[in-house]
Amino acid sequence: MSDEIKRGLKSPLRRKLLAGMAAIPALSLLPRPTLADVPATSAVNTTGLAVTDTEVTVGILHSVTGTMAISETGSVEAEKLAIEQINATGGVLGRKIKFIQEDGASDWPTFAEKAKKLLVNDKCAAVMGCWTSASRKAVLPVFEQYNGMLYYPTFYEGLEQSKNVIYTGQEATQQI
Repeated sequence: MSDEIKRGLKSPLRRKLLAGMAAIPALSLLPRPTLADVPATSAVNTTGLAVTDTEVTVGILHSVTGTMAISETGSVEAEKLAIEQINATGGVLGRKIKFIQEDGASDWPTFAEKAKKLLVNDKCAAVMGCWTSASRKAVLPVFEQYNGMLYYPTFYEGLEQSKNVIYTGQEATQQI
């Protein structure tokens, strides 16, 4: 072994590195914050929304009766399937999704009434719903008044924007 290598094995820097590495297992003995140290959701939830440590409540608002039921039933089933799949993989941030379903009954004033119920009484964190522009326009003032979040799942005519609506479909200039 060369003198240079021998000096490297005895260097002060090497001894410090080895001493530091030897201390790493001792770090596991130090206290660490755990999930139990985190305050309960109920203690920090200032929104009043139906969110707990174990679940979050959302609304489904579509027509399952009346003339629009034939169009909206597919959305209801797709939304329930998505919730089922999300819950099967552990939920959202460890919380299972619970849903409350309301029937807009193909009647625009009923949509507004049911939207208010989901937001005010049920405290839903978000609502997926409406299918027609008329039902969306009927609930829009309710979502804006109570600062709720609506996920609108289909095409729309454009020329409308609201911080309370996620428009998931195309608008007219995006269609062929």
